[in-house]
Amino acid sequence: MKIILFGATGMVGQGVLRECLLDPEVTRVLSVGRGKLPPGTLGRLGSESQASKLREIIHQDFANFSSLEGDWKGYDACFFCMGVSSVGLSEETYRHLTYDFALAAGGLLARLNPGMTFIYVSGAGTDSTEKGKVMWARVKGGTENALLALPFKAAYMFRPGLIQPMDGILPRNRWLGVLLTRLGFLIILLRALFPRYVTTTRLIGRAMLNAARNGFSKKWVESWDIHELGQTPIQD
Repeated sequence: MKIILFGATGMVGQGVLRECLLDPEVTRVLSVGRGKLPPGTLGRLGSESQASKLREIIHQDFANFSSLEGDWKGYDACFFCMGVSSVGLSEETYRHLTYDFALAAGGLLARLNPGMTFIYVSGAGTDSTEKGKVMWARVKGGTENALLALPFKAAYMFRPGLIQPMDGILPRNRWLGVLLTRLGFLIILLRALFPRYVTTTRLIGRAMLNAARNGFSKKWVESWDIHELGQTPIQD
């Protein structure tokens, strides 16, 4: 299986990258981002021995990927884990960074690889009606709807809620990283008490791989679905 990954430097993206590199059925991972992975990332994730599978493309204009057409052909799945916080942003700006970027990638990939499975990381509480009062939820809902309308073999909208980072992974946002570090024990406790509602970076990565491999019965994949999909461990 050959995979294109967006957002490999983020918390979710790092977890997905780790699982992709460790999965023996994944033969190639193409990471698309504005910058290279920080030195030592693969070693920290425990996937350094599989680094030969990984190729990185640095691209600055996420509203236009036409220059990458030759690099994007022949892939089986795309995991779009890139996202930004809506805090402090106008709806117009947030929509550009969320909807426009995802559709620029999805539109081109659907044309080049119609047999592809496209998985988009959205979030719990996303508004599929696009009419609610919460700005980020409306924009995410519109993004999901537009991606589902593209002619992929299959598309799944992942909606994780609370996420426990594993394998030394921390968010790029410094303050969120501090918060997760200080509340780590609480997240572990909540996951033990409510395993269907708290997921991990490992489970998200494995769930994406299993959905791409075997399909799934739901287009909108909630936290409890991720828990179900991610139960199959990587077989070395």
